[in-house]
Amino acid sequence: MSTTKPSRERTGMFHRDHPNYKWIALSNTTLGMLMATINGSIVLISLPAIFTGIKLNPLEPGNVSYLLWMLMGYILVTAVLVVSFGRLGDIYGRVRIYNLGFAVFTVAAIALVFDPFTAGSGALWLIGWRVVQAVGGSMLFANSTAILTDAFPPNRRGFAIGINQIAAIAGTFLGLIIGGILSSIDWHAIFIVSVPFGILGTIWSYKSLHETSARGAGKVDWPGNIVFAIGLTALLAGITYGIQPYGGSSTGWANPWVLAGIIGGIAMLVVFVFIEQRVEYPMFNLKLFRIRAFVFGNLAGLLGSIGRGGLQFMLIIWLQGIWLPLHGYSYESTPFWAGIYLLPLTVGFLVSGPISGTLSDRFGARAFATGGLLLVAVTFIALLFIPVNFAYWVFAVLTFLNGVGSGMFAAPNRTAIMNSVPANQRGAASGMTGTFQNAGNSLSIGIFFSLMIAGLATTLPSALRTGLTSHGVTTAVANQVAATPPVGSLFAAFLGYNPIASILGPTGTLTTLSASDQAALTGKTFFPQLISEPFHAGLVIVFVAAAIMSVIGAIASVVMGGKFVHVDTSSLAVPTASEPKPTPAVPAIEEPSDALSDV
Repeated sequence: MSTTKPSRERTGMFHRDHPNYKWIALSNTTLGMLMATINGSIVLISLPAIFTGIKLNPLEPGNVSYLLWMLMGYILVTAVLVVSFGRLGDIYGRVRIYNLGFAVFTVAAIALVFDPFTAGSGALWLIGWRVVQAVGGSMLFANSTAILTDAFPPNRRGFAIGINQIAAIAGTFLGLIIGGILSSIDWHAIFIVSVPFGILGTIWSYKSLHETSARGAGKVDWPGNIVFAIGLTALLAGITYGIQPYGGSSTGWANPWVLAGIIGGIAMLVVFVFIEQRVEYPMFNLKLFRIRAFVFGNLAGLLGSIGRGGLQFMLIIWLQGIWLPLHGYSYESTPFWAGIYLLPLTVGFLVSGPISGTLSDRFGARAFATGGLLLVAVTFIALLFIPVNFAYWVFAVLTFLNGVGSGMFAAPNRTAIMNSVPANQRGAASGMTGTFQNAGNSLSIGIFFSLMIAGLATTLPSALRTGLTSHGVTTAVANQVAATPPVGSLFAAFLGYNPIASILGPTGTLTTLSASDQAALTGKTFFPQLISEPFHAGLVIVFVAAAIMSVIGAIASVVMGGKFVHVDTSSLAVPTASEPKPTPAVPAIEEPSDALSDV
């Protein structure tokens, strides 16, 4: 009888063949997804504290670009890079790219804490390191789902990917809450919170995760990567800058640079398609778009992501700019309380997400994904029927139900997508799905802010004119202020600022008014009351559009089908370096259509 002690490689807790390895993979990738997505939204609600901390007024002329890039820089970079890092994971190892992502993310988190500058230079430091952090986040985002798909059998993937996807989307909600709380303490804390988790996750991933699938053959498609990055960046940046006024227009859609970005970006993406059809080892296998579940699942995910991003922006404006000041909260405390009052949204998502992911393993994705988006659409419409100065319990119920609907949709949809693709394309497929999700968040800025500005443009000027003249401002000055683009007032509400003092400051009018009028104009209630009705007019346009997108996404979920297991075919399979042709995960499947089976 041999007395040789088994090696750690064979019996260690973290060996890839150990029955508990899949749980290690799930817990680590869930932490990674939480970190990546929390940092995508934590800044949204913390901007007032950040700009105060670096001594920069983002509403002054010339400073709006800092505000826009603080808002969308992280989201834009993750949208652009996740496909590339997903494909690199397929070629060089998903765990290798994932681990590197944790390290890059953590280094950037440390640098963000120690911003040595103020004003514009301080903003550029933060924006630059947020971009670096987004690179690390992209590596995490692109490969975590593929790592789980490799580690879990098909009949448990819904549960695993469900937990992971719930963490990803819950992170966007939790970021609002965490950012609101930490910004009330110190703006540095917004970035410090990521450091210990980043260090822990980096060490843990390098020690515990292993490659569990053969790497794909091939080399990096540099032309495809570069053209895709340039095209998507130009498109998303052009759409985002479309919300800035240009000339005599309240928005910038006629700005030649905006048009050049949008049209040029679309043209580059068309070129990308031609490149991918002709290179031997494409960055993304376009044949995956022959898979019905992949196409319609990503369409539904894109529309759901746009609606979810729009909801976040509108609720922040509603709470920080209007509801909280009307209920006596100081502008300095509104980020904290906005985070607290958004808890029902997060709770609803966390309650429904894991349950729907588990049940979709048994019953398929269609009912949960479709029903979830329909519930989201209903809540968007219901939010239009409550007053701007609402009773909180009604708001809490509706946002809770919206979170429930998002949770019902997210995990089943992602699981169906990942189950429908070949094993050696999971990294690229996960990256493309991440691109749709993050592009939706980025698009929501341009789309919904523009829709809100369109609504404000018809009602805000008269409200400004009436409100200012009622407190002693001359008609000439009131008309001058009313003629300014509404984007400044919208950003002020988003940041929880009262902009009246800065608006009237250049005219010299404020100092000529009585003490009571000055106090009223710069107090907590004048601006929220002034913008309430114009805001609701814009909200109608925004939430109706979001509801329509949700319904279209629900229809796409119906078309997507039921429960999916990919069957490799010669038209879709991409050669790998060493793995044999895989056998179907469910042998009983017959007559596969479009490289997938609906069970």
